[in-house]
Amino acid sequence: MRWVAPNTASGVHNVFVLMLENHSFDNIFAFSGIPNIKAATTSDSNSFGGVTYHPSSPAPWAMPTDPGHEFYDVLVQLCGPPSSVPPPPNWRVPWTAYNQPIDNSGFVYDYANSTTEAPADNPFLKPSAKQRGAVMMCFDTPAQLPIINALATNFAICDHWFSSLPGPTWPNRFFVHGASSGGWADSPGSWTMGVWEYVSGFTYPSGASIYDKLNHKQLTWRIYQDESGSYVGATPQVTAIKGVDDSQPFKDFAWDVMGPYPYAYTFIEPNYGDTVLGTYEGGSSQHPMDSMVRGEALIKATYEAIRRSPLWENSLLIITYDEHGGFYDSVSPGQAPPPNDGSPKDASQNKAGFLFDVYGVRVPAVIVSPQIQAGVDSTIYDHASVSATLNALFGTGTMTDRDAQAADLTGLLTGTLRTDCPMTLPPLAPQTKPGSGDDDLEAARPDPAVLAAQPLPEQGNAIGLLLLLAKRDTHLSGGDAAAAAAVKARVAAIRTRGDLADYAHEVRAKLAAVRAARSSGEPGRAEEPAAVF
Repeated sequence: MRWVAPNTASGVHNVFVLMLENHSFDNIFAFSGIPNIKAATTSDSNSFGGVTYHPSSPAPWAMPTDPGHEFYDVLVQLCGPPSSVPPPPNWRVPWTAYNQPIDNSGFVYDYANSTTEAPADNPFLKPSAKQRGAVMMCFDTPAQLPIINALATNFAICDHWFSSLPGPTWPNRFFVHGASSGGWADSPGSWTMGVWEYVSGFTYPSGASIYDKLNHKQLTWRIYQDESGSYVGATPQVTAIKGVDDSQPFKDFAWDVMGPYPYAYTFIEPNYGDTVLGTYEGGSSQHPMDSMVRGEALIKATYEAIRRSPLWENSLLIITYDEHGGFYDSVSPGQAPPPNDGSPKDASQNKAGFLFDVYGVRVPAVIVSPQIQAGVDSTIYDHASVSATLNALFGTGTMTDRDAQAADLTGLLTGTLRTDCPMTLPPLAPQTKPGSGDDDLEAARPDPAVLAAQPLPEQGNAIGLLLLLAKRDTHLSGGDAAAAAAVKARVAAIRTRGDLADYAHEVRAKLAAVRAARSSGEPGRAEEPAAVF
């Protein structure tokens, strides 16, 4: 694909997106002190078990257990608990409009009762009575998260950016790449193995992802991922998509953007930590059970690399989160335009019969460019606003009714370059332990060997990782029918979490060998800076 310079009067030639994991807007910014944002206060509340819980600060550095965020979890969080347990048969009628009213009253209830992230074989993932209120807690942003706080106070903070559907990571991330999840409202499950073609991967009903749209315009793009830390968290989710196979290690990013850099669009993924054992440790995604600090380091490295590069004057950086991770938010999501892209009504991937007619929970979003003034933008956005922005800048076209009707970010661009944008961001906040310092909020971790021996779960991120590894393995092995058959046989032998970790190591070794072969004839990088974290 040859490089064709974007024809855009805005002056933006390079769009970068960094998407992190699982935090609501209020969890990150409610106690930031940023003027004029719509945020939770100490008068907001959730009640459960005769106790009323209010937003408070500071939040723990890492949650003791993982709050639920599957579709039914979010239904409870937004609409309150059902009238009975189990819920009455008519509580959620499939393929009808989303439940009403939405009053954001069930976050603590769901955290206390959900089993989606706390299966029976891992009771340590169930929060104790003293831990239930942690989903209401908010970071002391200036003190705990100085990097995202500095960007939010120097550029535009969006206080009405919603996740694209009230559900988990995978379908929300599909929305940022294609303005649809293809009918998915749930995390990957064992059912996925029967419908996913190892050779091609996930295909959008519209027939195109944003990467296909960029290809059609002869515009180049690139994927980076933070590959430091946990090796099992170093497989980018975007490579699930048909036609997206290659990614670059983020350690090369600062060097690469010094130029020449012909990529109109760059998507950056964090390291997801230990998704195999379900502890999520060792990542940079800011997953609730992992440290926030490595994610802050990733944000800092991304911004400072672009700021120091020749691309800065023509750049736009979007920093956001895929979904809310089960954390409380005070703003109720409203109606959303369904994609209307022919997505199947398939109960295996959409058990609740969701019509994609309501946005998900509000998430943080900060928009950075030398053309953007500091301030608060209260426009309603969702992840489809990324493709809407690419269309507004580069004429890539839209893929579904969702991005056709989504607000784009070009209204934030002033056309005048600022000269006061910081070259460097503050130091990272010190962190001496993974929790808050309160023993009641410390995570209990069983022996890793015990977790490794457990059978693979039926649904969730471990299954998603298996799908990603199988697609990457097929691609690295040649991508033909014989390669696909061999990978299918290898996958069939994976029974436990430990087996999956071994397979991740095998695929990682294949990737390293292929990269080494590709680079053997290329000039060295004697002046390449060391990784910043």
